[in-house]
Formats: sequence, structure tokens, C-alpha cells
Amino acid sequence: MDQPLNSRISIITVTYNSSVIVEGLLRSIPSGVPVILVDNASRDADVTRTLAADHGARFFANSENLGFGRACNQGAAQAETEFLFFVNPDAELFPDTLEHLLAAADAHPDASAFNTRIVKGNGSLFFKRRSKLIPKSLWLGRDAANQDGEVPVLSGGALLVRTAAFDKVGGFDPKIFLFHEDDDLSLRLKEHCGPLRYAFDAKVRHLLGHSTERTANTAALKAWYMGQSRVYAARKHGQSFGYLRALGEAILQLISPLNLLSARKRLKNWYYFQAILSSRGQLSADRLPPWQ
Repeated sequence: MDQPLNSRISIITVTYNSSVIVEGLLRSIPSGVPVILVDNASRDADVTRTLAADHGARFFANSENLGFGRACNQGAAQAETEFLFFVNPDAELFPDTLEHLLAAADAHPDASAFNTRIVKGNGSLFFKRRSKLIPKSLWLGRDAANQDGEVPVLSGGALLVRTAAFDKVGGFDPKIFLFHEDDDLSLRLKEHCGPLRYAFDAKVRHLLGHSTERTANTAALKAWYMGQSRVYAARKHGQSFGYLRALGEAILQLISPLNLLSARKRLKNWYYFQAILSSRGQLSADRLPPWQ
């Protein structure tokens, strides 16, 4: 790897009311590495814009929330490097994260995309080893998180992809507003561009679930789009009885006794159920929730 980092890799992150946590990410990125920050109509967009300027990042503000995948595509369109590294705003890089990622990419030129090791705030690992969109026979065991290797799907929270491969498959599906967009991208990359890999030596620290506000309304909004994406992605990838399976899961969550303990959980499960009901016959996963 003779070329400098800043000529090989661009970092792209999407913010939505994330100014409180994105500064940690910006501080952790090595000087000179191109950073593209796309904001999805946040209330704190001006604060985030200032943080981006302070850290030399390019800032793009949407006038409305276009969803995670579309915003990622916007950021990717501005990049001019060999690799794109999509990372959530509540993550932080280690000093050698990018070097290890690029070393893995150079060692496996046939692979189209990679995940880093994701270290949670308590020191444990988050490892995406399964997906609703693939057969259980392809799911990995927990031990797979402890070594390099091929994986069936990737997490969008810390995803390195070759720009040529990303462009070849058309990037993230713009019909998916939120959730399952990384599973969908993974499967298309794997089919058309090459294997997916887990780069154990490359790691990020990730405060999972803190990229947006943790309120009941936010939970309901996420649940709505999760339900819509669940049905759309299942249909797109030819999953047998995708709608009925999703509906059955939603009903089980809705009648769970755990709902009695949390108003937030009750609201989340209710809107997840409503989203799946409303998705019958739909051809996209970006329909607005009923309160918007």
C-alpha cells in the first residue's frame, strides 16, 4: 500500500440530529482523509455544519429527510477515491483502522466489500452474522467474530466498499428509507462483484443505537420503516411467504407481555405491526408514517 490514505479512501457519514455524537467521529479521522457528511434535515444541522467545517469535512444538507441509503448515495457521488467507507456518526476510528482496512482490501482483491470489527461501548463485539434475507443455513456462528473470513452480509455501520463495485450495483436501493438497506446492498455486491469479508484487525468503537435521539417517537419512526423495509426486501430477494412471515413476527411482538413494562416498546411494536400491514402490495419501503 504505497499510496497515502487520503488518495485511496473517503469516509461518508449520514447525520440526523446527531451533532452531540458526531464530533467524536470527526476527531478520530486521520488528518487529510476526505470526509463527506450528509445531513438529513436535522434540527441541529447548523451545529453539525460548524463541526464539519472545524474538522475539514465537506457538509451537504438535505431540505428533507431522504433516508439513510439515499443520503449515502449522495455522499458517494461526491467521492473521488478508490474506496468508500460508510460509518455511522456514533462511531470512532482507532489510529490504525484505515490502514488495516486497506491492507485487508489489498490482500483480497476479489472481495467487493468489508466490515471492520465493531467494538461496543462496553468492550464486547457487535458482529452481523445473519439476516432475515438469507437462509438460516448461511448464518454464521458467534465464533466467526474472532477471525478474518468471508461473511454472508455486512453491517452498514462500518462498511468499506470498492467504489467501482458500489457504482456497478447502483449503490443503496433508494426505495428503502431505513433498515435492511445494508443487507440488500450486501447481497447485490456478493452476486455481482465478489465476496464479502470481515477484517478482524480493523476496528471501530461504536455506541450502537446512539446515532439518533432515543425517544418514543423516534422508536416509533424507526419501527415503521423497519416494518416497511422488512416486507419490501423480502419480496425483492424472493423470500417465500415474506409478507406472512413478517406479519407473524409482528403479531408475536405485539402480544408480548414485555410490552406491559415499557410504553416505548408498546409504541414501537404497534407501529412495526401497522407498517407491515400497510406494506401489503407495496413496491417500495419509503411510505411516510401516518403521523407525517
